[in-house]
Amino acid sequence: MPSFRLADLNPEQQRAATHGDGPLLILAGAGTGKTRTIVARITWLVSNGTPASKILAVTFTNKAAREMKERISGMLSEDQAEGITASTFHALCVRILRGDADKLGYKNNFTIFDEGDQLGLIKKVINRVTAKDEKLDPGLAKNLISKAKNNGWAPPQDDETVIGAVYARYHRELHALNAMDFDDLLLQAVRLLNEHPAVRDKWRARFSHMLVDEFQDTNRLQLDLVGLLASGSPPNVCVVGDDDQSIYGWRGAEVSNILEFERHFPNPAVIRLEQNYRSTNQILTAANRLIKNNPRRRVKNLWSPVTAGDPVHVISIADDKTEAEFIAGEIGALRSARSLPWEHFAVIYRMNAQSRIFEQTFRRLRIPYRLVGGKSFFDRREVKDIVATISCILNPQDDISLLRIINTPPRGIGATTVEIALEDSAKAHRSLFDTLTAPEFEQGVSRKTAAAIRTFADELSAARIQLLTPGANAFAVVEGYLAGSGYFDDLKRSCKTPEEALNREAGAKEILNALAAHQQKGRGSVQDFLDDLALDREREEDKKEDSTGVTLITLHAAKGLEFPHVFLVGAEDGLLPHERSKSEGTVDEERRLFYVGITRAMKTLTITSCRNRMKFGSAMHCRPSPFLKEIEGEGVLRETHEQIMSRPVAQEDLATSFASLRAMLAAD
Repeated sequence: MPSFRLADLNPEQQRAATHGDGPLLILAGAGTGKTRTIVARITWLVSNGTPASKILAVTFTNKAAREMKERISGMLSEDQAEGITASTFHALCVRILRGDADKLGYKNNFTIFDEGDQLGLIKKVINRVTAKDEKLDPGLAKNLISKAKNNGWAPPQDDETVIGAVYARYHRELHALNAMDFDDLLLQAVRLLNEHPAVRDKWRARFSHMLVDEFQDTNRLQLDLVGLLASGSPPNVCVVGDDDQSIYGWRGAEVSNILEFERHFPNPAVIRLEQNYRSTNQILTAANRLIKNNPRRRVKNLWSPVTAGDPVHVISIADDKTEAEFIAGEIGALRSARSLPWEHFAVIYRMNAQSRIFEQTFRRLRIPYRLVGGKSFFDRREVKDIVATISCILNPQDDISLLRIINTPPRGIGATTVEIALEDSAKAHRSLFDTLTAPEFEQGVSRKTAAAIRTFADELSAARIQLLTPGANAFAVVEGYLAGSGYFDDLKRSCKTPEEALNREAGAKEILNALAAHQQKGRGSVQDFLDDLALDREREEDKKEDSTGVTLITLHAAKGLEFPHVFLVGAEDGLLPHERSKSEGTVDEERRLFYVGITRAMKTLTITSCRNRMKFGSAMHCRPSPFLKEIEGEGVLRETHEQIMSRPVAQEDLATSFASLRAMLAAD
């Protein structure tokens, strides 16, 4: 059996791991081993008699949940590790709602809307409730509705405002479709636990200890969920987080949840993890100097036993083109001098648009890179088509999925027919499928259309019977249905190039193979497979992380990652902090964002600012970020690009980064 040793932890980590009953707040600074501490605490609880099945660990991403399970598996027996529930907030809410959604007026087989589905319905609602002279951006409406739900605001009962009318109608239609969006998963789970004590008691009895990772990123609903599920008197809830890394206020995260933890869970033990295992003291000192300027925070002072290291370089550069060339040269020189892989380097920036000039420069100099971001695998057309097909086979009442596949491929059911059916279904408060297959609807359409509808319904029903038969091969059923409908042939015909056709075919095969693997590994029903897909938007990112090259990444996306050599670019007033933050009063969050960027660096950190930057096709003058003044002091070296380039180059200095840069640029 794997072993666990408290001696492997530092004193603060030991205190956190061996805390007894009652609330516990672990303030884990950047790079202080928070995951290791959480895993150690879970292992200690199990080793001291807590049944593994009584432990719930909640994370924000499926990747984090998987990593936690893997690390737990290295500490406990296989049975014990399997017994622990490590889940995201949304996946946990799905589990809660699947058993008792009927108490809220939903069917337990409700559909989960992704962003595309949500936006599609909102567009239709806007068209129905707005006058010709009224305009409302669907994306803005979606964000406002999301904010309202995360604040716990019910849909308005009147239609005095356009957004109010859209929210109310969207809410009604979503419910009529027996569907929930991602915000609903949290909102309805909290409502269920609040309004139904028996359900709440059932879930509280299920877990005796609850651990929450990244607590600084929780919103109001997530805090409510934790409070409703926490069992024991006092409650055995352990949260881990760092208010200095709270950078998702724009997404609804409330840093007050961690700052005011004592108000929600009285008399907690508070343990600070300050020993950093990632960065040099020079980097940490700069980070500490910066973040202390935020007035509302829990005091922490990161330190490292690693006293040696390069100073933090802060460099003023003429313009963004020179900035990109300088960094490309520096990376190439440092890599050659120290025999390093490209993957040891990262360029971190505030805005996605900043990546373009680095991509152009890296391509020209043949520096391999990976751009973190881009279109998700699950947003690809063929993947959404097949997921919608599986959903419809399983649940023909899923109107959104039915609308996606009814004419993909074309089946002889025209858009006008579908539109009339939609209107009839809304008036009769029944599903689109039931409306289309009703005898009275068939009588109102042509014989050809009626026959097409019957064929479609019969094929869908036949596939459903096959899929629900115990022991059925889900892969074979779905692939057979798609092939029989002519979907694969239609997919190829719709592609503009053979290359696109190959890519589409590969995407279709990948999602079907995922269904087969899900079934072969005994991971649950086909509905569980759909739930996993709806909840997991990170698999494509996971694949990208396996690619090679210099990482180009935004500050927000870099949170939780680390790189030996970091270039933090564009440290200019108006960019970092962003201009908008000044009017919105969120400069403290921008400072935390800069802090996150600094603490990604392990060995060297170079921060650049431009005196001119291309905006709207012309060079605009820039001022250095005020944050640069805040990090000044011992261990921080400020220079201009011109000073570096004019410095004499000694032969022995060619191994150092800046001297090697000059040699490389001169040779270009």
